Amino acid sequence: MPQFLVTWIATAIALLITGFLIPGIHINGAAAAVVGALFLGLGNAIVKPILLIFTLPLTVLTLGLFLFVVNAISFSIVGYFAPGFQIDGFLDALVGSIILSIISGFLNQLFDGASEGIDN
Repeated sequence: MPQFLVTWIATAIALLITGFLIPGIHINGAAAAVVGALFLGLGNAIVKPILLIFTLPLTVLTLGLFLFVVNAISFSIVGYFAPGFQIDGFLDALVGSIILSIISGFLNQLFDGASEGIDN
């Protein structure tokens, strides 16, 4: 299975778990999570680098802590555009982006470790 497909599925599962853990994040089913993961990937590929360039001085000034805010803004944009995926406020987006990063990192490691035995 291609790596991008594994990452996409892991991100969709992580979105469902994050929506379950954070009361301000609402996901209407697995299809909305899959579409949200697609939008999240597109947002991280297109919008996030532009935000990073514009906020670089502030990121350097805060020793990288402003990247949490950039992640929350990117996550909020996904919540705005993805159908069936809603984020209530900025604090929910901030905490949700941190939780999502932790869960998707864990799931990617889990799926990557499971696929190593299959590829050999």
